[in-house]
Amino acid sequence: MIDAALSIVEPVVIVSLLGMILVGLSYLALPCLSMLARRSGSGAIDGNCDTDRTPPDGLPDVLIQLPVFNEPAVVAELLDTVAAIDWPREKLHIQLLDDSIDRTGEIAQKKIAELKARGLRIDHVCRDHRSGYKAAALAYGLEHSAAPFVAVLDADFRPPPDWLKSVMPRLLADPCAGFVQSRCEFSNANLNWLTRTQALLFDAHFVMEQAVRERAGLVIQFNGTAAVWRRRAIEDAGGWSDDSLSEDLDLTIRAALSGWHGVFSMNPAVPGLVPHRVEHWRVQQGRWVQGFVQTARKLGSAIWSSNWSLIRKTSVWFLLLYQLIFPIMVVAVASGLLDFALRRGQLPLFPSVLAAIVVSMIPLVALSMTLPPYLALRRGSLAQFACTLVMMPPLIMYLAFANIAPMLAAIFGRSGPFHRTPKGEPELPPEEEPVSAWVPIEARFGGTQSTGRAKT
Repeated sequence: MIDAALSIVEPVVIVSLLGMILVGLSYLALPCLSMLARRSGSGAIDGNCDTDRTPPDGLPDVLIQLPVFNEPAVVAELLDTVAAIDWPREKLHIQLLDDSIDRTGEIAQKKIAELKARGLRIDHVCRDHRSGYKAAALAYGLEHSAAPFVAVLDADFRPPPDWLKSVMPRLLADPCAGFVQSRCEFSNANLNWLTRTQALLFDAHFVMEQAVRERAGLVIQFNGTAAVWRRRAIEDAGGWSDDSLSEDLDLTIRAALSGWHGVFSMNPAVPGLVPHRVEHWRVQQGRWVQGFVQTARKLGSAIWSSNWSLIRKTSVWFLLLYQLIFPIMVVAVASGLLDFALRRGQLPLFPSVLAAIVVSMIPLVALSMTLPPYLALRRGSLAQFACTLVMMPPLIMYLAFANIAPMLAAIFGRSGPFHRTPKGEPELPPEEEPVSAWVPIEARFGGTQSTGRAKT
């Protein structure tokens, strides 16, 4: 009986450990990618580039879309921040895409009236339903504007006044660039151990993944916020689609398949918020893992049948399926413990060697991905870095187990609805004004209004 069980368990142990080693090697290879590919290999397709660069009369029209749902604590500050962006008023159009069912709309109306009196073009766009969630709201807003460039900002992000003037030259200079993605920072990063760890991971994503992918001429990800899109790229990709909970990644891949590429802007950073409670973070991560699997199911065949190079195809699949590391980790741990118990502590040489390699790679990958951004961005002392780094393995292991259910649901086509990530705002008594959870980034580092609700 034991021998029969071992004949099943041991191959599972070996395969899962090899999978973890493969993923670890792919992360270790990121710093080398820029030497393996050139910008000319980015895969742009002839005919899809925008021949119109800088308009003859100066700066182009830009539409800023602000999708919100029940954001009473942050919506007024969001509007104030966007209104302060340095761009010609006659060429700046702002849309508050408001699907809220609470007091957000009331608060927004007061602020919009105030800003319109100062000469800003702001539309308060409401729907009488939330079908299609963020993607459908963005698509609905595009129907009511002809601007050639479209910026997207989530409710908790606060761009600096010079944001557009800093990033728009990247789009105007590269006619094949479909979007420019800004680096994100987080104003509540030092709130607790969870926010510090998330900030460390996001710094690794932007500095070690996004920046390196761009230098290597590979597909970079639109992160759903703090980005400016060329409208033609959105249209060539087929527009916004609401059949994935990761509408940002879905549009990224479809635009790339249509011949467009993204560019990454390291500065200026656009600060936002990360979840400060584990249950809120788990909701966010569960939504992301479902969306990534949905996008892989939807676009997998199109990726492999494209005319991209093998390196490019493989890199996109890694972008889509890197979250598979979580179930692989769970399987490796569970099968390894079972194998250990069945053999009464006597493991064979080959699985033992593989396990030793995995254990040795964990700190190596963590250091190589997080220390360079930490030093480059001058986040703090090495002691602070070490204290945050030690929290990563248990947090990732927790996430591995928490993400099993949403990942399996997405694999079998049973994904749930879009659950908004709470921003940490307080519950508001009916008569009180909101108090925002957002704090300035410096504290961390020392239109017309629609008369009714329109249907899509």
